[in-house]
Amino acid sequence: MHIGIPREIKEMENRVGVTPAGVSELVREDHRVLVEKNAGVGSGFSNEEYREAGASIVDNPSEIWSSEMVYKVKEPLADEYNYFRDDLLLFTYLHLAPDPEQVKALLASGCRAIAYESVKADGGSYPLLTPMSEVAGRMAVQAGATCLEKAKGGLGRLIGGVTNVDPAEVVVIGGGVVGYNSIEIAIGMQANVTVLDKSAERLDQLESIFGDKLNAVLATDENNHECIKAADIVIGAVYIPGASAPKLISRELVKSMKDGSVFVDVAIDQGGCSETSKPTTHSEPTYVEEGVLHYCVANMPGAVPMTSTYALNNATISYVLSLANNGFNAALTLDDGFCEGLNIHTGKVTIAAVAEEHGYEYHNPIDLIKGLSE
Repeated sequence: MHIGIPREIKEMENRVGVTPAGVSELVREDHRVLVEKNAGVGSGFSNEEYREAGASIVDNPSEIWSSEMVYKVKEPLADEYNYFRDDLLLFTYLHLAPDPEQVKALLASGCRAIAYESVKADGGSYPLLTPMSEVAGRMAVQAGATCLEKAKGGLGRLIGGVTNVDPAEVVVIGGGVVGYNSIEIAIGMQANVTVLDKSAERLDQLESIFGDKLNAVLATDENNHECIKAADIVIGAVYIPGASAPKLISRELVKSMKDGSVFVDVAIDQGGCSETSKPTTHSEPTYVEEGVLHYCVANMPGAVPMTSTYALNNATISYVLSLANNGFNAALTLDDGFCEGLNIHTGKVTIAAVAEEHGYEYHNPIDLIKGLSE
């Protein structure tokens, strides 16, 4: 199979779809890999390293996108839509729920698009989402602590406090992968940490892990209001697979927070979990709304591309090898969880949350692919 690795064009996005080691694995299986010139430089990989691994370095992005499969990191931007075509297989993060224009472009092209964030493992986890959720969860506390500094527009409070001075109050909304990693780092930085989650079972699990260092609170309207109002840093760590993030934080609740407090919305890729959230970039990461400093960078892991690229490639490479070695239909037929990652197939929407969000007919990917394979 011909596999193309484009240079990411999203602002300040320095990750790359595959490492040189990943290229070696693909070439070893007799696949041809094209890497766009300087695609890996931001992650610490030179063009020469890719050549030595067996890739061809290509200047022209259209040649990359002419490959049978394009394997990348972030969702395509509008400037890349003209590369879509009916025999293209796209494998990347898509985040289609808040992005109707991308949905239209993918459907109109007739291509097939598999989203990292929708691929499931046997136990129901999301193995290609997890590594970036871990990075984002850890970064959220780091970003929040920096934003809390007076020079950045924050309250001027040190997250861990000092002798005889209280630490910051950190509230994490959601106890999943992002939330767990945020809790771990915030506790490590000696903050007072509260997690809000709707699942009593999950709260029990988190309490058993972190003990009395964590205040685990059932997410009700009253509890949410009380905890968020008192917080110095709030981290939105909510994720509903495939769907837009629910707006759990109203403008009125944001208005009740302290002036100079910080809100980090890790759910911004899925539209954000506050009525006051809007995407920002690494070059301009924050804005103030209702007196609260908002950090809503839509590609947080892109700030640490070396770590992120290794983590992502470690997770994705086996799936790419399956597609390349077995072909699209066979690879998805062999693994129902992989098949659930299919979001768009030849003009059809194959993810329920996106179909509902944008008013399209839903087609079950497993039925569709297995029907094609019979």
